[in-house]
Amino acid sequence: MSSAAPTDPAPSSSAAASSGGEGTGNSNALAARDLEWARNSPSLLAEHAAANAGVVRTRFPPEPNGYLHIGHAKSMNMNFRLAFEKLGVPVDKRRTIFRYDDTNPDAESPEYIDSLRRDLAWLGWEPERTTYSSDNFQKLHDLAVKLVEKGLAYVCDMTKAEMEAQRDLARRRSAARAVGKDPDAEAPIPSPDVLPGRNRDAPVERNLQLFEEMRLGLHEEGSLTLRLKMDFDSSNPNMFDLVAYRIRYTPHPHAGKGWCVYPNYDFTHGICDSLERIDYSICTLEFETRREPYYWILWALDLYRPEVYEMSRLNLEYTVLSKRRLLKLVNGGNVRGWDDPRMPTVSGLRRRGYTRDIINGFCHDLGATRAMNVIQMDKLYQAARLTLAEKTRRAMAALDPIKVVISNFAEEAAEAGEGGMTYDVQNSPTDASLGSHSVSLTPVIYIDASDFRTEDDPNFYRLTPGQPVGMKYHGGNLVCESVAQGDDGAVKELTCRLDSSEGRPKPKAVVTWVPSDGISCEVRAYNHLFTVPEPSDRWEEEINPDSEVVYPHAIVDPSVRSLVDQGAVDKWESNAALQFERLGYFVVDLDTTYDASTGEGKLVFNRTVSLKEDKAIKPVDDAEAEKKKKRAEQQRAAAAARDAVASIDPKDLFRLAPEYAGKFGKYDETGLPTHEADGTE
Repeated sequence: MSSAAPTDPAPSSSAAASSGGEGTGNSNALAARDLEWARNSPSLLAEHAAANAGVVRTRFPPEPNGYLHIGHAKSMNMNFRLAFEKLGVPVDKRRTIFRYDDTNPDAESPEYIDSLRRDLAWLGWEPERTTYSSDNFQKLHDLAVKLVEKGLAYVCDMTKAEMEAQRDLARRRSAARAVGKDPDAEAPIPSPDVLPGRNRDAPVERNLQLFEEMRLGLHEEGSLTLRLKMDFDSSNPNMFDLVAYRIRYTPHPHAGKGWCVYPNYDFTHGICDSLERIDYSICTLEFETRREPYYWILWALDLYRPEVYEMSRLNLEYTVLSKRRLLKLVNGGNVRGWDDPRMPTVSGLRRRGYTRDIINGFCHDLGATRAMNVIQMDKLYQAARLTLAEKTRRAMAALDPIKVVISNFAEEAAEAGEGGMTYDVQNSPTDASLGSHSVSLTPVIYIDASDFRTEDDPNFYRLTPGQPVGMKYHGGNLVCESVAQGDDGAVKELTCRLDSSEGRPKPKAVVTWVPSDGISCEVRAYNHLFTVPEPSDRWEEEINPDSEVVYPHAIVDPSVRSLVDQGAVDKWESNAALQFERLGYFVVDLDTTYDASTGEGKLVFNRTVSLKEDKAIKPVDDAEAEKKKKRAEQQRAAAAARDAVASIDPKDLFRLAPEYAGKFGKYDETGLPTHEADGTE
């Protein structure tokens, strides 16, 4: 039940060597499992080397059935850069083709095709050229006809259910052989119509006629397929006569309406690799078992066989990278779209504020190995912090603002003199070349609600009615005089005074503030999309309901006005990024309609990442706050008791220590007890 076995040509050298090998320091750096079918004949090696003239070529071949995600970014880094570094290929000898692997018109769209091109360009990768698998439809069809003529392909009328039963039977027979059992006893073949199938040995002429009828549109969808005559005795199920062509009456988004039979992925991508003179075909480890069909097809057609290397796919905590699941998130309304800032897509990451330097640097630091692992999300967050810290302008903001009326502002302003309440602030405290901006203290300011509590707490260092706090840039203290609360107990307004006296108490903390002419905005703070690090098969139940926290009434320092105009917002570029002091890194969102010249319209920011590793934003309810308060009181009481015991003279320990109270009645001269409290010796 197998096709003719290939002859064993002389072993070949690697693809890099076959391209000329010039400058390749380690041609075995991307070596993987060897197969007999993978070996090129001397004539194929010579032809390939002459065509490539010393260059080494890879390809990046995404399917346009969704948006690119961070796993694709890792693949781009590998195909455009890291693979060449591993091989030691000089820069001038490196070539990478960007190919749309567009063989499934039912799942593809112009939107996806356009997004792939734009994301690739935004990440900074420059391909040698852009190709489409669909541009090879005629060549692929002609090669399929060639396989039929050689008796290595046939037209099959088995239904999907029949094909699944056939494959299941072949799999059970293979499993029996693997443990030394008789497959005819363990999984007997009920009829040759099932295995190898009623169509497998049909005459070549009939297969050619039926395949031509398929191409002409004379049969219904699903009624016929073209299958490859491979090997039902193989231990690899991918060799169980794969389907090469299906009937689909769907216009192709790139090729148009000229075809109603479409090749599948397994048949297409190896042939396209060979036609495009690819040296290294790099994919992820789940394709390792596809090596056999990849090389069988090229062997059967006597085409050049590139080296295939499988690396581990990127598995990132708290997210999913399956396009099927990502599409379900979008269609189910769980996110705002493919470019939602919670999505792991390149467009989503860009919208959240991740730059190409962050993404490319993160992927390059990960490298490429064959070891399966799950990458901590904090590594991506930290890569963002390190990159953004160097080049992001600072500004003050309040996400949940509390109005503060400064009762002695006039006196403080008079003492400060003209311009004394306006401060020149560096855009970056570590890089003067980024310039500066000014910010003015006003009679009414806004502070963030997280910087104030109505009750004193020794573990809370910011503003309370009994605890002053330092004022950023002003230098003095802010002292709370009164608190106005609503019927629900929420703080509505504070009346405070400034204390610039020389003898003022040293504050435990300094808070940021926004002047009264700050710009109103909406801020969206993002947490993990899932509640568990590794979403399971029940991933839809593990979606985090708090993955997006919206602050609709935030306010930001007015000095950013010129940076946040809607005219500068671009879906396909990195938008203006800011560091909100003490809060994190933020970026202007695509929903922004703010007009800087009129001050009208809506300004929206997305939080890229906090300033330090922290827990997901989640409000603490009253019960949890009370528990925390009691734990703190117990800790203080225990500490006080320890201090009291430590101050007792050792001779008086059994007399005065609380833990011995009432236990003893008499003591010797050294203080040791001699009698119990009831007089018993």
